[in-house]
Amino acid sequence: MDEMILNVKTLPEPLYRRIRSERVRVHEENGVITLTPIEDPGMDIWGCLDELRGIFSDGRMSSDKFMEQKRFEKELER
Repeated sequence: MDEMILNVKTLPEPLYRRIRSERVRVHEENGVITLTPIEDPGMDIWGCLDELRGIFSDGRMSSDKFMEQKRFEKELER
């Protein structure tokens, strides 16, 4: 029983055309090979970056809140 995940572009073209996802799970058991498409719901680059920013943030202040605070301070100076 062996299993791996592949990018569909590494598969031969006749198989590649039939699969509607970017990755497949390749499972082999008793000489039978099964390709299962892997769905990536909600996997967008901006969502991932926001999540990473939250992970690496020290929790004090986001850049958006910092800029808002600076604008407020400038208005007070006038």
